[in-house]
Amino acid sequence: MADSKKELPRFAPFPPAKFQKDVMPEEWEACLDSWITLAEFHLRSSPIDFTVAAKKDRAGLGVFLQSYFGESSQASFDSSLALKASKLRKDSFFLVHRLLSEELPPDDALRWTFLADVCKAFPRSKELGILLSGLWKRKGGKIEADLQDVKDSLIKNLDSGHINGVEDMLNQIILLLHTSRPAASFFMVGSDLLDSFAASYQKATPAQRKATVLFAYLGLVSLILSDKPNFSLLSDHLYSVKSSTPQMNQPSLLSDLVTNTPLLPKISETFTEQESSRARKLVQTLGEYRQSTTLRPKRLVRRKVDKGKGKTTEEYGHGPFDGEMHIHRMSLITQIQDLFPDLGPGFIMKLLDEYNEDVEQVTAHLLDDSLPSHLRDLDRNEQIPQASKSKISHNHLDAHGTEFPSTIPQRRNIFDNDDFDNLAMDTSRLHIGRKNATKTADDILADRSQAPNNAAILSALARFDSDDDERDDTYDVEDVGGTVDTTFGGNGDADVDQNEEALFMAYRLSTDTFNRDATTRRGKARAALKSETGMTDEAIEGWGIMTSRDPRKLRRLEAKYATFGGRQNQLERTSYRESHGESGTESEEQGHGPSDRGRGRGRGRGRGGFGRGGGGGGDVAGPASDADTAKARQRKDANKGSRANHNRRDQRAKKMARGGFPG
Repeated sequence: MADSKKELPRFAPFPPAKFQKDVMPEEWEACLDSWITLAEFHLRSSPIDFTVAAKKDRAGLGVFLQSYFGESSQASFDSSLALKASKLRKDSFFLVHRLLSEELPPDDALRWTFLADVCKAFPRSKELGILLSGLWKRKGGKIEADLQDVKDSLIKNLDSGHINGVEDMLNQIILLLHTSRPAASFFMVGSDLLDSFAASYQKATPAQRKATVLFAYLGLVSLILSDKPNFSLLSDHLYSVKSSTPQMNQPSLLSDLVTNTPLLPKISETFTEQESSRARKLVQTLGEYRQSTTLRPKRLVRRKVDKGKGKTTEEYGHGPFDGEMHIHRMSLITQIQDLFPDLGPGFIMKLLDEYNEDVEQVTAHLLDDSLPSHLRDLDRNEQIPQASKSKISHNHLDAHGTEFPSTIPQRRNIFDNDDFDNLAMDTSRLHIGRKNATKTADDILADRSQAPNNAAILSALARFDSDDDERDDTYDVEDVGGTVDTTFGGNGDADVDQNEEALFMAYRLSTDTFNRDATTRRGKARAALKSETGMTDEAIEGWGIMTSRDPRKLRRLEAKYATFGGRQNQLERTSYRESHGESGTESEEQGHGPSDRGRGRGRGRGRGGFGRGGGGGGDVAGPASDADTAKARQRKDANKGSRANHNRRDQRAKKMARGGFPG
C-alpha cells in the first residue's frame, strides 16, 4: 500500500529588515507570491500532511513563522505591494492558528517570545485571544515553565538595581499580557514581582515607569476579568503595594496606577453586589493616592466646524493634518507606536485628532478596545498621505529675503541643556519656594546628616598650610635666573644632607670609591660608605657620576662642607698692622700706619679721631739710627713753618700776655 503522506514544499525564512531595502521591488513581489502560494498550499493540505510538516524542522514552516512575526513589524512595503503584503499577513495568521490548534504543537511555537511576536502583529484580534486561552488549557505547563524563567529574571534584575535591562523585556511581555489573560494572571501569583516594581519605581526613568505601570495594570485587571475572578488576590496585592508606598504625596507605583490608568473604574464595575461595599471602601482608600499634579486625561473636545475663516491652530501651533507633518505630532505618533507597532501612523493621527492629542487617553482606549465606531472600522495600517501641492498655502506677504543671523549675542549659562532645560527632570524634584518650608533654623542646625561632610572640610583645612608658597628665593646662590634651588632643603631634608655630606667626604678622600667595578664594590671603603648612608651600589655610583659631570654641584658641596673642618690650631689677629719693612717716605705716600691720624687737616676740632692731634703724630717711622730716618726728620723740621706750628706757639704767647689763663 502506498504511503498517503506527502512532503510539503519548504518555506524560505523571512529576511531581516536591513536586507529588504536592497531587494528590488520586482524581486520582492516574486518573494511575496512564493510565500503566499506556499501558505495556501499548507492551509489546503490534509491534517496528516500538515502535522508532518509542522514536526519536521527541514520543512521550514516554524522557521518562516518565527522570522516573519519577528521582522514583520519593521518591514516596509511599497504601496503597490500593500495588497499582497496584507494577504501574506492574513495567511500567516491562519498558519499560526492551525499550528497552535494541533494536539502536539512544536516546542518552538510554545515559547513566550514567539507568542509575544504574534500578539504584536495582531494586538486587537479576539480570535487570537481565544486561541491562546485554549492553548493555555492544553499546554499551560510548558508555557508557565518558560514564563517562570522570565519572572525570576525580572525580580532578580529589579532587586539588584539593573533597571535598564528590564524595559525592553517588559515592552515585549506587555503585548502577550494584553492578549492572553491567563499569562497576565500567572505573573500576579505571589507578591514578589509587584514588590520589586514598587521598590524600584523611584529609580526608574519615565519610560521605565510607563512600562512598569502598564504591566502592573494588565496583571491586576486580569484577576477580575478572567473566567474565575480572584477578588481576594487583587485586594491583597493592592494593600501590599499600598503598605510599600512611603508617603501619599510622593510619586509611587500605586499613585501612578490610580492616576493614569482606569484601574479604579474597572474595580467598581466588576465587583458583584455582595462585594459592593468592600469595593467601595477599597476604591475610596485608593482614591486618596490620586495626585492632582499628575497630568490627567483631557476631556473630549469636539472640533469646531471650519467656516473658511482660517486655519485653527492648537497648543503646539499646528491644526488638523494638511499634508505637512509637525515634529511634535511625529513624536506623539512614535510614543504610541512603541506600544502598538502594528498601527499605522495615519490611523494614529486620526486618533490624536479625535482625542485632542492626549496620548494617555488614546492608549487607554486602545487597551480597553473602546474606540468609537467611526474609528474602530478604519484601516489600522493606514499610512500618512503625501502632501499635495494644491494644499500647500503660502503667505505672499512674507519677506523672501535672505535671513541674516542676529547680531545680538545669546546669553548662555551652565544650566543650558540640563535635565530641567530639556524638560526631562522628574516632577518629584520640583518645588515652589523652599524645599522644606516647615523646617526652622533649629531643625536645620539639629540635622546632623551633613556632619561628616563638615568634618571632612575642617580636616582638609587643618592639613592645608597657607604659608607653603611664602618662601623667598630671591637670594639663592645659583638661582638668580628664577629657578628654585632644591639642594638646600629644610628640616625635612636632614637625611639627604647627612648622606650628601658622607658621600662628599668619601669623594674628596678618594674618587676611586665610586668606581663601577666588582673590586671596588667588594672593598672596605665601599662597604663602610654603604653602611653609613644606607644606599645601594647603584645609587652611590650614580651620585659619583653626576657629581663628576656637574662642576657647579662640586663647588657648592665644597663651599658647604669643606670651608671649615673644626680643626683650626691657631687664631690669627684680625686688626690691621703696619709693615715695618717700609720706609717713612713710602709710608707717608701710601698713607699707611697711625701717622695718618695726626697729619694734615681733619674734620672737626676735637681730640683724637681725625682732628688736629699732636703728640705722636709727628714721629717718623723707622729706627732712630737709620740714615733714612734722620733725613726724614730733618726734612720735617725744615718744613714746619709751612704747617703753621710757629703760629700756634706765638698765638698762645699773646693770649698769656693779655692775662689769660692757660688751657
